[in-house]
Amino acid sequence: MPIKLPSTLPAYAVLTDEGVMVMDEELASHQDIRPLKIGLLNLMPKKIQTETQFARLIGATPLQIELTLIRMSDHATRNTAVEHMESFYRPFSDIQGEKFDGLIITGAPIEHLDFESVSYWDELKQIMDWTQTNVHSTFGVCWGGMAMLHHFHDVPKHLLETKLFGAYRHSNLNPSSPYLRGFSDECVVPVSRWTEVRRKEVEAAGLPILLGSDVTGPCLIEDPTHRALYILNHFEYDSDTLKQEYDRDLANNQIEGAEIQLPYGYFPNDDPAQRPLNRWRSHAHLLYGNWLSEIYLTTPYDMDRIGQDRTDLRG
Repeated sequence: MPIKLPSTLPAYAVLTDEGVMVMDEELASHQDIRPLKIGLLNLMPKKIQTETQFARLIGATPLQIELTLIRMSDHATRNTAVEHMESFYRPFSDIQGEKFDGLIITGAPIEHLDFESVSYWDELKQIMDWTQTNVHSTFGVCWGGMAMLHHFHDVPKHLLETKLFGAYRHSNLNPSSPYLRGFSDECVVPVSRWTEVRRKEVEAAGLPILLGSDVTGPCLIEDPTHRALYILNHFEYDSDTLKQEYDRDLANNQIEGAEIQLPYGYFPNDDPAQRPLNRWRSHAHLLYGNWLSEIYLTTPYDMDRIGQDRTDLRG
């Protein structure tokens, strides 16, 4: 089954060209099934790139997905056209009375700030609490995952001396997890962050770590009590996303004079003139497909029941 997107959304044309099944509202209305209602709270500055990356992953399963793009109510983006935001995004204040099968909270390039110093922190706390009554399963990504760990469990984020930047191998620490169904013993995951959460502090909070690395620390964390997953790295990245960040940092370096590190394990032979190879795409599709499958198996058919019964509906 395809993902339902407005035909004028840039992701619609991109994914159609890639062979991803997409449908518009008119075609979807002819199918007599209940699609999974998934929200994307997009906190990244490059909204179109990010919405396309996540739509690609959640649109690759046999399930019909209805994607809702969500923004903070009073925070104006400076990197995406106002017309795009008004046409395709809904503020949280408009959707807070609705129920969702799943919600993705993206990262944000504000790692250097304390959580409480973020301009929209109060509303984000409201959203995280709202997930407990209105969302069946939540997926926090990078800074979004760290924010949820901080809010629900007081797990701190720590600033790093150098940026974790590259494509790192991670170990499968819980092969029996339904979220890692089909995963290899190791997988490569893109990493790009200046902060970390530490394994001992995550384990002290009673949270199982599903994927991790001795170099980059915890990667995928499950939070059964809050029906959530937290991934601190970027399976959703395109093949050239790390290259774009590297090129941007090189350009900024001409002004700031900071030393720019080559992304680890990314360019063939560590040669930035060569085209980087995507070594994470299959596991990215597995992870998000497994997440959606778990939602499909456990979410109530009657959406009014979402958030009322926190037990696993599979028994």
